Amino acid sequence: MDRKIAIIGGDKRMVYLAKMMSEENEVIVYGQNNFKNEHIIQANNLENAVKKSEVIIGPIPFSKDGENVYTEDGEDKIPIKVLMQNAKGKTLIAGAISKEIYDIAQTYDVIVKDLMQSESLAVLNTIATAEGTVEIAIRRTQKIIHGSKVLILGFGRVAKVVADKFAKLSADVTCAARKQEAFAWIEASGYKVANINELGDNLKEYDIIINTPPTLILNRNKLKMIKKDCLVIDLASRPGGVDRDAAKELDINFEWALALPGKVAPLTAAEHIKRTIDLILGTCVNGDGLK
Repeated sequence: MDRKIAIIGGDKRMVYLAKMMSEENEVIVYGQNNFKNEHIIQANNLENAVKKSEVIIGPIPFSKDGENVYTEDGEDKIPIKVLMQNAKGKTLIAGAISKEIYDIAQTYDVIVKDLMQSESLAVLNTIATAEGTVEIAIRRTQKIIHGSKVLILGFGRVAKVVADKFAKLSADVTCAARKQEAFAWIEASGYKVANINELGDNLKEYDIIINTPPTLILNRNKLKMIKKDCLVIDLASRPGGVDRDAAKELDINFEWALALPGKVAPLTAAEHIKRTIDLILGTCVNGDGLK
């Protein structure tokens, strides 16, 4: 391809991605301090990194606060508006981009491609998320999964893969949903069924509770009902599905496990991201963005 590409911010996934992309492109990075590669240019400021590039690649998620590009390693903030101002007419590829950020991009004539709109990448990410959840469960309980009573809240894409991983480790899996259609699929998949709207005293039955919907389900009253040694894992994106302040005050064994693919399997995640970016860039060349 031999394009000039800026990779801005992110976590270890972006480090591996930069190395992969540099095999066929001129890569400039900003917001990461982990590079010791003669084929990668380390920019000393955001403006230079963006202006010298044809394509800008951002992290997943693109931002956590709505104002700055997410970066795990960089010490300085990376203002989204500054990036957009310097990327006029260029293509920005990143993940989990909010409507507000789309609006900013439109103001500065930046073409935005959201990686997480790729169904294949979203599905592949759930595998790393599920395996990371198993790792958290073992580490935070210091017990094996076999025989544990596990409650999974929600039955969407992530919940289905998480349930499958725990079931294959011989956990006693219950999935909770709201709709009759979901109840039928849960039962057809071989799991026990619970109604999210009827959670209460039955919460004390479980050793591990895993939330997936990004809406508050485990509020203070419900957290009071779980047993003392229960582990609660929230896989939901912001704002999450667990009252974090209450969990802390009640001394709940709790972990909000955001961006697990980048933490547990950054190399594999980077490979999946690169594959998706290659498809996007191929589409752009055919008249949807890049010249």
